[in-house]
Amino acid sequence: MAEIIITEFMDEAAVGRLAASFETLYEPGLVDDPAALHAHLTAARALIVRNRTQVNETLLSMGPKLRVVGRLGVGLDNIDVAACKARSIKVVPATGANDLSVAEYVIASALMLLRGAFLRSAEVAAGDWPRQSMMGRELAGKTLGLVGYGAIAREVAWRAHMMGMQIVACDPFLMADHAGWQIARNVSLDAVLELGDVVSLHTPLTDSTRHMVDAGALSSMKPDAVLINAARGGIVDEAALAEALKAGRLGGAALDVFETEPLTAEAGNKFKNIGNLILTPHIAGVTDESNQRVSHLIAEKVLEALGNKT
Repeated sequence: MAEIIITEFMDEAAVGRLAASFETLYEPGLVDDPAALHAHLTAARALIVRNRTQVNETLLSMGPKLRVVGRLGVGLDNIDVAACKARSIKVVPATGANDLSVAEYVIASALMLLRGAFLRSAEVAAGDWPRQSMMGRELAGKTLGLVGYGAIAREVAWRAHMMGMQIVACDPFLMADHAGWQIARNVSLDAVLELGDVVSLHTPLTDSTRHMVDAGALSSMKPDAVLINAARGGIVDEAALAEALKAGRLGGAALDVFETEPLTAEAGNKFKNIGNLILTPHIAGVTDESNQRVSHLIAEKVLEALGNKT
């Protein structure tokens, strides 16, 4: 039986590093086969997941020998950290390894939504020539509002600052003397929403942040502002966002994360026929390069936790 179980996709070379030291089972589709996963966990000492595998009390009870859970990413919403701690199971996220990927996603989304023209290729291909209505807006001179000012948000801020944007941010957990505030103004959440031409979310999903951006919050934003959520599904009230976009009360939005993941056709129906909307399947932090960084970092941490045999 394998000592390391990997339930979702991982860089093949990193898998090879693990397999060189321990018997490793790599089945990216195992996340969708709970019965098989539970059976494989009997002898497992390490479990490596992304965001879809639910590492809860039920799953942990199937792995009596588990010593470490590696998260191919940074969010821990799908991992019961307290239950792991109670069982002396170490939880290791890939902190910092995909910051650049998410930052570039946010900047690219902001550029696309402000300019607008990139979302209307079909009109040009059909023989229309809507130059005036496709002029759009520039990023430079606009205000970027960041809800949460952790490592990823600061990567976004630095890039936005270099492109000529003004930065405002709110983060009650970041010390006021942190170097990041040198390029960002420390304001309240209400001020971020009211001042931002682009508002990007960078908070975990907790009881206090669930539906933080609801109908009331959306109504306080500029009517031509754009909203980007590459943090966690559930922070935004999706129905309220869809309604605001359809009613023209918001300039656009990009969602990489959703309350229901994978997004079903039924859950996605609310977004139909909204032109100023970008939807992506939780890939802001996943590029060829970041996948390699994340995978090798987790491989290294898991080997360290198990005691590398090589």
